[in-house]
Amino acid sequence: MMYVRFPLSLRNVEDLLAERGIDICHETIRMWWNRFGPMFAADIRRQRASRMKGFRHWRWHVDEVFVKIKGETHYLWRTVDHEGEILESYVTKKRDKSVALRFFKKTRKRNGSAETIVTDGLKSYTVAMRELGNIERREMGRWLKNRAENSHFPFRRRERVMLRCRQMKSLQKFASVHANVHNHFNSQRHLVDKETYKIARSAAPAEWQNLMA
Repeated sequence: MMYVRFPLSLRNVEDLLAERGIDICHETIRMWWNRFGPMFAADIRRQRASRMKGFRHWRWHVDEVFVKIKGETHYLWRTVDHEGEILESYVTKKRDKSVALRFFKKTRKRNGSAETIVTDGLKSYTVAMRELGNIERREMGRWLKNRAENSHFPFRRRERVMLRCRQMKSLQKFASVHANVHNHFNSQRHLVDKETYKIARSAAPAEWQNLMA
């Protein structure tokens, strides 16, 4: 949890655990998040999907950012809902029509359908959404996609600590795990009062303990 949630290196987590009397190697921490991270992330995603299954007034914000892997440009696609929750993360080498179509199908399969989809002016979105038959749900505007843009900041901070990923597969895995763990602990402090925030902050670690159990 410490490694995925906070912008810490493996050796930072090793030092923090050593201070608490837990003597382990940083490679053990790497093994832990590789093995258990996807399991916990899948449980978080499954629970949220079941809670939101009957909700149809979703507003999705879709965006893609550039990511460097061994000096080669890749693209990290993101779908964020109206509450700021990251629904889907997808890493590709291209951003053409086939990739956009695959990304939309993957998001819709896992999360259902949205009432409105906010995108930028990338032509791949237009072609893919027209083929899926939901082009009338699309919205574009200068400030409309700010929520998707802001969702990249936590990952960008994490990326700098990791000194970038070296494989596309590992980037996809970490981006998915990081997004779901971020969703779980994101109490949206700027939207609620102090008491509500404290209750949510206390509930998140308790729910995490249940996941690990």
